[in-house]
Amino acid sequence: MSRWKGPSGQQRLLEEIKEWKLEEAEHISLILQSAPTLEPAYINLLREWQPLLERTAAAAEALLESRLSRADAGSSEAELETAWPSAVESETAESDATRGIAAAEPGLAGTAAAEPGSVQPTAAQWDLAQPAAAQPGWEQPTEARPISAEPATAQPSSSELLEASAAQSSALVQQLLQLLGSSSTLGRDVSARAVVHHTLRESTACLAKIEVAQLEALRESADTELEEEENRTGTPASGTAVGAGTVGEWKQVPIGGHTLPPLPYPYNALEPYIDEKTMRIHHDKHHQTYVNDLNKAEIQLQESRKSGNFDLVKHWERELAFNGAGHYLHTLFWTVMSPQGGGRPVGTLGDAIDRDFGSFDAFKKQFSEAANKVEGGGWAILVWSPRSRRLEILQAEKHQDLSQWDAIPLLPLDVWEHAYYLKHQNVRADYVKDWWNVVNWPYVNQRFEKAKMLAWEPF
Repeated sequence: MSRWKGPSGQQRLLEEIKEWKLEEAEHISLILQSAPTLEPAYINLLREWQPLLERTAAAAEALLESRLSRADAGSSEAELETAWPSAVESETAESDATRGIAAAEPGLAGTAAAEPGSVQPTAAQWDLAQPAAAQPGWEQPTEARPISAEPATAQPSSSELLEASAAQSSALVQQLLQLLGSSSTLGRDVSARAVVHHTLRESTACLAKIEVAQLEALRESADTELEEEENRTGTPASGTAVGAGTVGEWKQVPIGGHTLPPLPYPYNALEPYIDEKTMRIHHDKHHQTYVNDLNKAEIQLQESRKSGNFDLVKHWERELAFNGAGHYLHTLFWTVMSPQGGGRPVGTLGDAIDRDFGSFDAFKKQFSEAANKVEGGGWAILVWSPRSRRLEILQAEKHQDLSQWDAIPLLPLDVWEHAYYLKHQNVRADYVKDWWNVVNWPYVNQRFEKAKMLAWEPF
């Protein structure tokens, strides 16, 4: 990442991580001070976050001091850059300040497999859909365990600490979003809620800064590969090599190679609002059919390009649009629902809905009416418009008709009869009413955070 390259960049990175984590710890303290009557389960959770955030800041400080001590000893900039990772690991191996960089994958439900370098409190695995005393399936820890009492087996480098800090903040953001949606205390206390919103904005801004730096690094890496290929061959490098490679960990889907994504929860997880049998048929049969027919259309159009025979191009382009839109919308549809869903959106999405629709209630009423009045099968979709730079509600008949180009879908609702008929029969309005109880607002908010970064010149 260009802003953190070289020894001076490494020093700046560690200073920023330290400041970032201390600010988050201070924000947690302010939340606790501003909401003294917060539910006990949430108070305990926030109190577990504070020492972890401070410990992460201390780890950054220890790494920074290691670098500065080597610089004072007379090491050149080149030597510092070469020796930086190993020096950090050796000189901080026994440092108490770097202990407790816990190995746990960020998540809100269940314990995930350990990943070296992740920073996470034990409480970060808890589900915050409702207060502990009332939450079905809640299992309070049998004993109070200190967070990461044992030192990590391998001390983090600066880049590992950055990744861990980002994972930590991502988990914190997720939990604060759910806290806003489930805490009755925060629902009543405007000033305390404002403190939580401020914390969300600050942590999200740090995550966005990291993401931009990562994109810059990917671009620089691609440019370097192209330059090396040109130097090696003496001819301009083709773009296909880069296009066929990975962007992050995602590879290009080959023509006719689309697959059915797995459900992110069990088939019965959305009951009593959406029944298990409907979910099985909807996902395993209907969505799979869209995937199969999309692949078929892509392969047929590829054959037409090879043969030069486009007599059936109108048919296959229609199949491509219908099944492609069906596949992409359903892929998003499964993700915008959650067993811990419902409530109201918070953070930047909640603010944007209030701004663009007047209030959440006004938005919900318009969205529900749009869904109820889709003619035949189709969708109601909350979208971000990069041109008008505001949120809008659109209908889509079938999957692709009446769609608006340039808009980014954020929250789709499937109102084809196959999505609800087994449970709600022909009463679509009851299905729409039930659906609001499973909306995964934290995910929709994350998607909005990324979408709103795209903005075109307004006309």
